[in-house]
Amino acid sequence: MSIDTYKLTSTEEPSDEVLQALMEKVAQAARESKAKAEAEKRRRLQTVADEIKEWKRKVAI
Repeated sequence: MSIDTYKLTSTEEPSDEVLQALMEKVAQAARESKAKAEAEKRRRLQTVADEIKEWKRKVAI
């Protein structure tokens, strides 16, 4: 049985190797999702910071 053929709904328990491979895939997906979320958060915070700087510049005129 390989990770490509194993189905979580299978009545057969996965081997330790297949279970490890599944866990590694899930962990990798979680790391990628977190990285995307962090990048989006930084982008949004930078946008707000830029808007505040622009607002302060306009107010100071």
